Amino acid sequence: MNNLSAIEVLGLHKSFGENRAVQGVSFDVQQGEIFSLLGPNGAGKTTTISMLCCLLRPDDGDARVMGHSIREDAMGVKSVLGVVPQDLALYEDLTARENLAFWGKMYGLRGSALRSRVNEVLDVIGLSDRANERVGKYSGGMKRRVNIGVALLHKPKVIYMDEPTVGIDPQSRRNILDSVVALKDQGMTVLYTTHYMEEAQELSDHIAIMDHGKMIACGTHDELVRLVGHQTRIDLTLNVEAGSVMVEWRALEGVERVIAEEDRISVLVEDSNRVLPRLFEAATRRSARITSVDIREPNLEAVFLHLTGRALRD
Repeated sequence: MNNLSAIEVLGLHKSFGENRAVQGVSFDVQQGEIFSLLGPNGAGKTTTISMLCCLLRPDDGDARVMGHSIREDAMGVKSVLGVVPQDLALYEDLTARENLAFWGKMYGLRGSALRSRVNEVLDVIGLSDRANERVGKYSGGMKRRVNIGVALLHKPKVIYMDEPTVGIDPQSRRNILDSVVALKDQGMTVLYTTHYMEEAQELSDHIAIMDHGKMIACGTHDELVRLVGHQTRIDLTLNVEAGSVMVEWRALEGVERVIAEEDRISVLVEDSNRVLPRLFEAATRRSARITSVDIREPNLEAVFLHLTGRALRD
């Protein structure tokens, strides 16, 4: 194992009947970094995480977490790992403090060491002032923060966070994202899965983009964006069916790609200032009127669009 690697993933495969959920995924996570698996629902992110925390056995391949093989040393993996699953693992009739104490005992903590660690974790997740309230009265975002706290009790070296901000309000999301950065600042390695481009872009040292069980690109944000060169994305809507207009747009000089997405059309171009007037002229020739225009500089969604031909949120 590389001395600086926290996680080495080596050709993982997992199928469920005919569904090839993960197909040859490999990546390397350095100690002390935030590494995001970015992709739409069904991309294989959760299945990958489930293998990496030894809940699922891979059909082929292996991975090492702080040197421990997920195939040969599951107990070693679990000893260095904290997991924040999508589903809440909490007892709603208990307070936050009682939930943390219960799970702390599961990790073998007792007495003053347990009480001290529960207080530390409550401070980290920002719930010390609400610690004695029943979790059932908490907002969705507060429950998510307690869920994170459970994973921190045994001071893991590596933490997996599987879509921790799904279905919560913007303020709670902000609190959780700030908590992720704070964990990195404390020297922890974070493997983070999300289908929100903005989260991966803000948090990550490195990002792996997954789709249909495969890793289709991996690198820093800047490295990934360079995959689309200097292409700008123009999102447009029309007052008529797009078919004939799209045919004409695809033939225009400076247009790299035209993709229909529900009620809008996305056009990838090299120079939006030069191409945009041509798009209007072509639409007019087809007796169509452009009703909205949104110009976007290259970002992770443009990368996904470039690599797959569809939007990340589809």
